[in-house]
Amino acid sequence: MEIQYSDEELIKLVPNFETHYADVNSTRIHYVAGGEGQPLLLIPGYPETWWAYHKIMPLLASKYRVIIVEMRGMGNSSKPIDGYEKKNMARDIYELTQLLGYEKVNIGGHDIGAHTAYSFAANYPEKTSKLIILDTPHPDAGMYQLPMLPILGAQYLYPWWLAFNQVKDLPEQLLEGRMNIIIEWLFEKLLKNKNSVTNFDKTVYTQAYNSKDAIRASNAWYQAFPQDIEDSKTYSKLTMPVLGVGGSGYDMLQMTLPNTTTDLQLKKIQDSGHFILAENHEETANYIIEFLEQ
Repeated sequence: MEIQYSDEELIKLVPNFETHYADVNSTRIHYVAGGEGQPLLLIPGYPETWWAYHKIMPLLASKYRVIIVEMRGMGNSSKPIDGYEKKNMARDIYELTQLLGYEKVNIGGHDIGAHTAYSFAANYPEKTSKLIILDTPHPDAGMYQLPMLPILGAQYLYPWWLAFNQVKDLPEQLLEGRMNIIIEWLFEKLLKNKNSVTNFDKTVYTQAYNSKDAIRASNAWYQAFPQDIEDSKTYSKLTMPVLGVGGSGYDMLQMTLPNTTTDLQLKKIQDSGHFILAENHEETANYIIEFLEQ
């Protein structure tokens, strides 16, 4: 990895944050932390790292102890062979909160990170003050209905990578050292403001996902979906306050979260794609702060 894209160099670009490691649930987790106040844990999604939050970290850290956690398989966290069910990754986060001495936390996530944050709230409700879901709901049985062919004439980007990432062994053989192709394509297609993710950002992510182990581990998040769906059937409705913030994923949040929560607020980021942390970071941060201050 080129030095300028290492965590040790990147963290220098976000004032008053530091990089840390913790051994939890038989794996090593990397996280960055800064600020003072109530703990706010945030988890990135695919194909990103903690760097996904770099625009909003200083805004949030003015009021909270902000902890950005790279879940197992991501960035500088360990990439074990198994354990990628969101229920187990929620246990990683739970053990981290215990290690840090927090009785309760505010927790949120984007994309796959939102799956893990939701699972944390569902499995450890007594440890969850408030939950923030950014653009992606937890897997449920509706995922089995996603079309695997583009619908003729429809303005719909069908998520072929959900199926591709289910394939074992092949993706890492095809993509080792070439993840820039996937990362360029995803940001090109899933952003409205293409300039909101820079070439520097994309290189950070490419370097994090370029190895066989990184591709295998990140695909394992997707390969766990069938078990995640089964686990979701056992969860009670969430009773803590929940905020859903969506760009292109707003309709999905609006369709699913009312069925699984009892105290829900939904906010729509207008004219934004999937990566709302990059495209509309101030609006997203403001929604989070308003929600937490209530």
